[in-house]
Amino acid sequence: MNDNQTRALHFRSLHVPGEPLVLVNAWDAASARIVAAAGARAVATTSAGVAWSLGAPDGDALGRDAAVDLVRRVVAAVPLPVTADIESGYGDTADEVAATVAAVVAAGAVGVNVEDARHDGAAPLREVGEQCDRLAAVRSAADRAGIPLFVNARVDTFLRGSGDVAETAARARAYLAAGADGVFVPGTVDLRTVAALVEAIPGPLNVLAGPGAPAVSELAEVGVARVSLGSAVAEAAYAVARRAAEEAFATGTYGALADALDYGTLNELMRG
Repeated sequence: MNDNQTRALHFRSLHVPGEPLVLVNAWDAASARIVAAAGARAVATTSAGVAWSLGAPDGDALGRDAAVDLVRRVVAAVPLPVTADIESGYGDTADEVAATVAAVVAAGAVGVNVEDARHDGAAPLREVGEQCDRLAAVRSAADRAGIPLFVNARVDTFLRGSGDVAETAARARAYLAAGADGVFVPGTVDLRTVAALVEAIPGPLNVLAGPGAPAVSELAEVGVARVSLGSAVAEAAYAVARRAAEEAFATGTYGALADALDYGTLNELMRG
């Protein structure tokens, strides 16, 4: 068994309902090392943060090669399992999604998020059958590579669709049958709704948390297996950059920089 297979099996074992894996999503090597040094058990990328850091908008606008190169850099930066947010797969067809997954696995990722949202101006969500074909292609590509990749199927019904528990659960069950290992439902942190999703979905549930969301302990009590911070950390980091710029240009002062990590700490982290 090689190192990637070992990391993949370990990453799978971290998905325990009621004992959530907490993922503070990174977008480059530096943020990945900061998260790892803080005590992370695994590192996840955020597609939005990655895209913004490379000068592109989120929503399937970033090219596959740039996305895979970033995954490779993050994997090289930390000794932890890395799961990659690959949006909807960087491809129009299931075969193209499979090619993306093969490249991401070769870059060292042991998990992926694949969403069912569309960003091409058509319907907000892909048809269930089409998304199942894409997820089956993801599973097959990972199997061919010999890696027990954790496939996290993102269901965007609460972000872009009906926000209905029954529809979400129906999609989730279909995606699990197609080869997904877990289900990510961003867009709701209402504890009653989350508890209903846990009850209705026969697989580990991942939710998206941030300011105003229930604490990890509360989400654990209703059976959540994975809590992600998504793009929120990158958004907060870029907010500091904006505040610092606006303050410097407006008043000539530097208060926004008061709580910065010091140069020595960051530089030492980059030594690996």
